[in-house]
Amino acid sequence: MKDLKKIDEYLYEIPKTFRSDMRVPARFYTDEVLLESALEDKSLEQLVNITTLKGIVGYGFGMPDIHQGYGFPIGGVAATKLPHGVISPGGVGYDINCGVRSLLTGMSFNDIKPYLGKIMDGLFKEVPSGVGSVGKLKLNKKELDEILNKGSKWVIEKGYGQNEDLEATESYGSLTEADYTAVSKKAKKRGYNQVGTLGAGNHFLEVQVVNKIFDKTIAEEFGIKKDNVLVMIHCGSRGLGHQVASDYIELMRPAMDKYKIKVPDPELACVPFDSPEGQQYFKAMSAAANFAWANRQVIAYLVRKVWKDVLGKEDIKQLYDVAHNIAKVEIHGKNKLCVQRKGATRAFGPEHLDLPLRYQKTGQPVVIPGSMGTSSYILVGTYDSEQTFGSTCHGAGRVLSRTKAKKTIWGEDVRKRLEYQGIKIRSKSNVGLSEEAPEAYKDIDRVIKIVHTRGIARKVAQLKPLGVIKG
Repeated sequence: MKDLKKIDEYLYEIPKTFRSDMRVPARFYTDEVLLESALEDKSLEQLVNITTLKGIVGYGFGMPDIHQGYGFPIGGVAATKLPHGVISPGGVGYDINCGVRSLLTGMSFNDIKPYLGKIMDGLFKEVPSGVGSVGKLKLNKKELDEILNKGSKWVIEKGYGQNEDLEATESYGSLTEADYTAVSKKAKKRGYNQVGTLGAGNHFLEVQVVNKIFDKTIAEEFGIKKDNVLVMIHCGSRGLGHQVASDYIELMRPAMDKYKIKVPDPELACVPFDSPEGQQYFKAMSAAANFAWANRQVIAYLVRKVWKDVLGKEDIKQLYDVAHNIAKVEIHGKNKLCVQRKGATRAFGPEHLDLPLRYQKTGQPVVIPGSMGTSSYILVGTYDSEQTFGSTCHGAGRVLSRTKAKKTIWGEDVRKRLEYQGIKIRSKSNVGLSEEAPEAYKDIDRVIKIVHTRGIARKVAQLKPLGVIKG
């Protein structure tokens, strides 16, 4: 605490002098309440650790939802200068391209209210959830390899969506650096039957209503109106992505000796981006990211199917799809960087060349889910987000570990409480409800207030849950 430098109300810095191995200072966005939470785990220690990475530029950044992760804190951002700066699987995480997709139904709450139970039953039936869940899209070896290389583009070519979805997806739903040959047979085996599935943990499928509009002009540009119903999909690359991370963490640990790299935590295993091992991981990570985009694309198709079956409506537009756990090559200022976002969301501002024409004027939609039963938010990227390499928070952030939540929160009580609030819950497991109870997370409204006030993303709309599907 005595070394913390308070820059302003919502920005703190750990100076480079704090530890002799720091290459840059660490900065994190927080307030006094969330700071107390961050001090209860190892997240700030992990934030300092990432400032020691070879090639890191600017600062190691922590978002208001920061909490302890593997290697990097969740809510951590680091950018290393290419070609020789390092890349670390811990800077991406095990659930590669865990992300969120938001769909605009164009219907009001009153339109769907009489059918909400049928909608939730239909979604629960069509979208498999839970540990080891199996999708209805069965892939052969060639098809899986094509998904790994092409992502959302491949499943849309097969009829699971529309071309406009690609424009409304980060990186158009496909990282071109992907190479299926860099993905192990073991990882592929875990992915053959998982496209179109939610999985477990904090992943969900949620029907939401627009509760508040903060920026009417941007909301209109996005197609968002008060009392409109949206659908949010939160999931990632499932077992395939987890295996890719495991494979390359194991590969990189001994490789660090070869490149004379030392890190303060073995979980930060890393190699130079331009090394053979670095390039192989980047290709495999990109392939797993493509798998995740394909997964969310198929789930979006299934949501549209349910909407058609129950309400006869087919015209559901996609607002945007953002990645949370990913490493990407980006230009910031005059530098070509490897930006590693772990539990952090891209938030590019207006006129950014990586955005499609439809969002050049407004900036990128930023989709931030809350915890189960609390608000979620739609924000927009700003010019000021460049201070964090175009990054912002990705959610509320945990305050209780899953183990502690299971010991202290009764899942059936969570179910009853949410249903009393009028939120329809569909879940195979009360244990999952314990782990993901609202009180296991930070206050999402407080987190959003910080990123909005600091200007790294700006509030557009607040969403309230109507129905939630959990694994």
